[in-house]
Amino acid sequence: MWKVDEGPDARTGAPPGTPGTANPRLRMLADLVADGDVVVLSGAGLSTESGIPDYRGETGRMRRAEPMTYQTFVGSAAARRRYWARSHLGWRHIAGALPNAGHRAVAGLQERGLVGGIITQNVDGLHHAAGARDVIELHGGLDRVRCLSCGRRTSRHELERRLGEANPGWHAHARTAVINPDGDAVLDDDLVEAFRIVDCRDCGGVLKPDVIFFGENVPGPRVQECYELVERAGLLLVLGSSLTVMSGYRFVRRAAEHGIPVAIVNQGPTRGDGDALLTLDAPLGPTLAALAAALDPAR
Repeated sequence: MWKVDEGPDARTGAPPGTPGTANPRLRMLADLVADGDVVVLSGAGLSTESGIPDYRGETGRMRRAEPMTYQTFVGSAAARRRYWARSHLGWRHIAGALPNAGHRAVAGLQERGLVGGIITQNVDGLHHAAGARDVIELHGGLDRVRCLSCGRRTSRHELERRLGEANPGWHAHARTAVINPDGDAVLDDDLVEAFRIVDCRDCGGVLKPDVIFFGENVPGPRVQECYELVERAGLLLVLGSSLTVMSGYRFVRRAAEHGIPVAIVNQGPTRGDGDALLTLDAPLGPTLAALAAALDPAR
């Protein structure tokens, strides 16, 4: 069993060569992926090239606002107003984002039968937009809204229409230069105070985006589904996640416990590097595009 994570050149930070250019770590990754039964675990770093910042990478360091916690959201009407005002503005940015080369490469590998499952920590829906199927959204999706009282789920587009009707002219005064990873925009307090939120049409309950906030637990059945997928994998391929929080790192640990090889492509070190058979410190889009090209039987 070989392991590529040691020595002074194990992490160069340089992107891999263009398709057809020799790159030992890329070639090793291609050999692993070529065996099939790959389960992808993706994080925010996969979506930064689509213009969506992450929490802990380079774009995350420029973030000014702390993420909303579940306890704060359910416990404070003022916090909910602040969240929905900022999210109402930031949602346009998330909804307008397009899949990048990394998302398209993952979908292409799935189409070719090499990727058997996708678990994403992202809430932006870009795997689906790229054509991927049966994606497990570990932390939910921003394109849905759930009532905390009756449990009814509705589309985010319907909510945005209702919020627009409740706040005529509000967008004309709202401007922002900073968008956070969950679609939360930085706004002045006076604009937040002027914003009106809406409740569930069915029961009048509190509406929450259908995502897992910080401090909230991922539903047990969803976690178990991910565990079972990982345990059947021939390779766990981590893409764009620092694995700082246990929510994603637990799947790397589960793979290691079952003797399943782990490969990580990320910009910067990750919590799972010690569990990985292979690590690449490189941009996700160019790396995955090069990987797909290296696996192209026509080449």
